[in-house]
Amino acid sequence: MNITSTEKKNISVKEVARIMGKHEQFVRIGLQNGSLPFGVAEKLPGSSRYSYHISPKLFFEYIGTEGLQT
Repeated sequence: MNITSTEKKNISVKEVARIMGKHEQFVRIGLQNGSLPFGVAEKLPGSSRYSYHISPKLFFEYIGTEGLQT
């Protein structure tokens, strides 16, 4: 499958972690504290859980490629 920045509206935390070679928790915490500039983490109202949005365009710019063969 070929993932490009124009095909998807969102990339999962799991996909990003796999591509970066990091643990999913690394990605979650980075999005929560703003140290990873390619997405956002929003705390769900009345909950301790977060919802994540990761922009494919910003993510692939961050890792330095427009697409990735998986």
